[in-house]
Amino acid sequence: MWLMRQAGRYLPEYRQLREEKGSFLDLVYDSDAAAEVTLQPIERFPEFDAAILFSDILIVPFALGQNLTFVAGEGPRLTPPLAVAKLEQLTEYPARLEPIYETVRKVRERLSSEKALIGFAGAPWTVATYMVAGQGSREQAEARRLAYGDPQAFAAIVERIEAVTFDYLCGQVEAGADAVQLFDSWSGSLAPSEFERWVIAPTARLAGKLRSRFPELPVIGFPKGAGGKIAAYARETGVSAVGLDETVDSVWADRELPSGLPVQGNLDPLALLTGGEPLQSAVRRILDAFPARPHIFNLGHGILQDTPVAHVEELTRLVKGAQWIG
Repeated sequence: MWLMRQAGRYLPEYRQLREEKGSFLDLVYDSDAAAEVTLQPIERFPEFDAAILFSDILIVPFALGQNLTFVAGEGPRLTPPLAVAKLEQLTEYPARLEPIYETVRKVRERLSSEKALIGFAGAPWTVATYMVAGQGSREQAEARRLAYGDPQAFAAIVERIEAVTFDYLCGQVEAGADAVQLFDSWSGSLAPSEFERWVIAPTARLAGKLRSRFPELPVIGFPKGAGGKIAAYARETGVSAVGLDETVDSVWADRELPSGLPVQGNLDPLALLTGGEPLQSAVRRILDAFPARPHIFNLGHGILQDTPVAHVEELTRLVKGAQWIG
């Protein structure tokens, strides 16, 4: 059991540290502070089985040469956006990855050997959507338009992201990460043929290369919003485990995904925010859906910042103690 975004805004100790350090990017690039944030949820919730690195998926485009800023109340901005600039205009700065490796090393030094440390990166499609548009968008129209209109140019962007992501994940593993997760947060916006080309194919290449370098490394793939396409993703990417978002029927997933493939998820973050009987019922349904399959209990997406700490405590009792009411 671990929770996506478990190191972050819902914890009062995080908010205090964030206030002391200033901007989000300053916090990410302060390895001592980032290590502290990574460890905060493990110290508060010893029932968690893993820590996940405190960082951001946009570190890769930052290393590729785009300028990265976080605008209060609006989110990240990347300049120049590749909808108007050319990939070859960017100057890569691989040194921008080094502080992240230092964070991993610091966490591994302090983390109990009984707890796993999960590194991560954004999957190529999702990272490309930010690089093309210069910011997040619900429909990813700019990236989809470029992928249809100039697939050669879009493929070049994906290839560069893929290459740097491979180096980045290798660096995290060499620094002490025990497993890695690929977040494809915007995979749900693609038509099936485009999903095959821009989600499945790059993920399969990355998983294969990582396995060649680190044969025992678990690679978790999380194609959020993939819906029915997640079955093909699980079969064709070669990932070690598949994360399910909260819209996926857990019973369907257990029936349709390859036998024995571990799954991760998929509690609705709003059920955790609500707590009480809705939380208890949702947890029971998920646990009952995977009676024989390896299962990493998690959320279907990141924990919401208004989630009461007491509800996370309740969740750990439900999952780890299986003390049902009713």
